[in-house]
Amino acid sequence: MAVLQMQKINICAMKANRKKILELLQKRGCLEIIEKDKEDEVFTKTNTATQISIFERNVSLAENALEILDMYAPEKKSMLSSLEGKKQISDSEYLKTISDQQEIMSLVNRIIQQKKNLDEKESQIAKYQDEIKALSIWKNLDVPMNYQGTKDTVFMLGSILGSYTQEILISEIEKIEEFPKEVYIQVVAADKFQTYITCICIKDKTEETEKALRQLGFTRPQVVAHHTPAVSIKNRGKRIENLYSDIAEIKSELAREALSRQSIESVSDYYTVRADKYRVVGTILQSKHTFFVSGFIPVKKSGKLIEELEKKFVVAIDTEEVGEDEDVPVLLENNKTAAAVEDVVTSFGYPGKNEIDPTAITAFFYYVLFGIMLSDAAYGLIIFLGCLFALKKYPGMSPTMEKTLRMFKNCGISTLVWGILFGGYFGDAIQVIAKTFFDTTITIPALWFEPIEKPMEMLIYCMIFGIIHLFTGLAIKGYQLLKQKYVMAFVCDVVLWYVFLIGLILLLVPTSLFASLSGTTIVFPAGINMLAKVMALGGMLGILLMAGRRAKNPIKRLLLGAYSLYDTTSWLSDLLSYSRLLALGLATGVIAKVINTMAAMGGKSIGGVILFIVVFVFGHTFNLAINLLGSYVHTNRLQYVEFFGKFYEGGSREFKPFKENTKYINVKEN
Repeated sequence: MAVLQMQKINICAMKANRKKILELLQKRGCLEIIEKDKEDEVFTKTNTATQISIFERNVSLAENALEILDMYAPEKKSMLSSLEGKKQISDSEYLKTISDQQEIMSLVNRIIQQKKNLDEKESQIAKYQDEIKALSIWKNLDVPMNYQGTKDTVFMLGSILGSYTQEILISEIEKIEEFPKEVYIQVVAADKFQTYITCICIKDKTEETEKALRQLGFTRPQVVAHHTPAVSIKNRGKRIENLYSDIAEIKSELAREALSRQSIESVSDYYTVRADKYRVVGTILQSKHTFFVSGFIPVKKSGKLIEELEKKFVVAIDTEEVGEDEDVPVLLENNKTAAAVEDVVTSFGYPGKNEIDPTAITAFFYYVLFGIMLSDAAYGLIIFLGCLFALKKYPGMSPTMEKTLRMFKNCGISTLVWGILFGGYFGDAIQVIAKTFFDTTITIPALWFEPIEKPMEMLIYCMIFGIIHLFTGLAIKGYQLLKQKYVMAFVCDVVLWYVFLIGLILLLVPTSLFASLSGTTIVFPAGINMLAKVMALGGMLGILLMAGRRAKNPIKRLLLGAYSLYDTTSWLSDLLSYSRLLALGLATGVIAKVINTMAAMGGKSIGGVILFIVVFVFGHTFNLAINLLGSYVHTNRLQYVEFFGKFYEGGSREFKPFKENTKYINVKEN
């Protein structure tokens, strides 16, 4: 449970060693480099925009090639392949990638060119198919479509609006006065909207004939073949076959080139790393013979880095404490059990300068509250074993995924424990199976009690868990105030609230309201009752007078105190939020029981067994999934709103070291 202490480190070295030193810093990944704005006559910055642009272009080309390979030669992956993480390669493999980078980039360009060829050929196929569709209308025409006619006649073909037969078309033409008499028109084909015709007329009457035909909406065909339509259709069909053959050959070649997928991935990561390095080169100050690097580093890691740098290079290194006003990045360090919940904490925000790392405390309550909400031993065992299997099966998964699975594994353990305490094993599946199929009674009693049987008692315990959770948050606030030596704030903003709230609780317990909820009447001695009244009244007066202590005006001070007392409603609202522990826990158990009852409706028979298995598997899978999601969401809410709201603000930024930000590979050092 710690925010690692940071310090500033300044490194000055020979420019001849710049490449190796930066590569070492990038490989170690423990230094967040600070960009220096101040330049002078000696120390200046190098413009690396051109190099970065080249590297980023190569990354883009490699990514494009990988997308093409995924499209035409997809890599076979299992359902859980997303858990595998980055591929592990050795130093020697990585060095080979670097030495073969030009050859690999040639392969990348070839793949991209092949995709362009594929697109062109597919475009040609689409074009030929459209032309075949257009020509098929004229397939009965026995002359080439570009036939012009004889010495004395003109041959035209086209379409007119409307659907006509030969007889009806001739009758329509006869109605047109301007239509020449020395014209022969024949209908070739017709559909619902157009009629396709050929027309032969005397050359002298060509313009007059075409003008008359336009009155019927005459247009020339868009596709005109040099052969008869039937021959043209056949020729285009052969071209399409050849294009499909070319496409199949290109796809086969892409499939062969997909064997080099890992090399392309490696070279993509290589150029990504180089681009990152040159971004840093562009931010550091350099002279003619030296360069200067400054940044933040965890104190516990600086000694080892300094020792390695001084051993391998001629360097001058000094460290300094960070200033109070500096924007220091935050890096958390926790044991595996607590670290699994770090992402929950950091999603809210990184601890501020005067705040503690709440991860360990958050983890404890997170696991407890999650387990209460799901509260079925069988579900907990399934979650635990599933996450444990994934963690063992895929050790190379990403750190974020590993933390998430570890968190759910621990939540599974908590759910298993609470399930045993509450007596839930797939709901009441054991009792139902024993009674339905074996005519016997088997009961596994709850080690504590069954919430379904005693919901009000469970509600009381949920409220108690809530009080503990909220009071812990208030205690952390008090610790942070004392750490900053704000004694007055600790007394006024923490102690007085403890006194006031505990007094209210002690006043509530002996009441009939509490007795009706808990089913138990509690009677305190007169002394405790008096103490409760004194605490509640004293705490209330203390808050009223001291909450607005910074205001000099006494009236404003009282008004601020009264407003602060209004936060009592917020405490009540927060406390009632813990009733969701009961609601989610009951939902899991009740739905599980309903599923078991439905599954057993087939009775003691072969059909009944089949029905039971189907309904049982499907129903409990659904119940586990929906309540797992509900428990996750509401546990986060109780942490973010109720718990963190009492002491945690966050606001710091994440520690982002200069490191190898690869996408596909991890290089293992020999």
